[in-house]
Amino acid sequence: QVRSIAPPPSLLSSRILLTVVVIFRILIVAIVGETVYEDEQTMFMCNTLQPGCNQACYDKAFPISHIRYWVFQIILVCTPSLCFITYSVHQSAKQRERHYSFLYPLLERDGRETKKTKTRQEGISRFYIIQVVFRNALEIGFLAGQYFLYGFNVPAIFECDRYPCVKEVECYVSRPTEKTV
Repeated sequence: QVRSIAPPPSLLSSRILLTVVVIFRILIVAIVGETVYEDEQTMFMCNTLQPGCNQACYDKAFPISHIRYWVFQIILVCTPSLCFITYSVHQSAKQRERHYSFLYPLLERDGRETKKTKTRQEGISRFYIIQVVFRNALEIGFLAGQYFLYGFNVPAIFECDRYPCVKEVECYVSRPTEKTV
């Protein structure tokens, strides 16, 4: 009787694992990412004095901040897991509510309740598989996005001919080796 009231161990462990993974990823982005990219725009220098050229070339070289991109990735990748946990907690609460119902002994004797429990468990398993596939697809999508936005190699010299630069100028990225994946 007590065992049916407690949350399943797999659900509890998945909540703990999700929390640890999210905290770990946020710490990595906050600590490592911030130290590597904190001076990114100020140290991005172009060999010109043309007003606005540095900013235009920086915008061309890095269309979105790496840190913001990674934080957005963390949020989106965690969303399917949070949906699954919400769904499974809701199903667990519904099942617990049925156990306390005065009709539960009648339904259990009739065999209807065991069929519903088995169907509910299959639904939770299916939802879990769907969220894992969706989460992995998001990870692959963000990896592809990282590649198309920046590539996996940060060049030391970035050549830029964007307006308001009068001619093609060379711009220098600070610490390119640290930023290469």
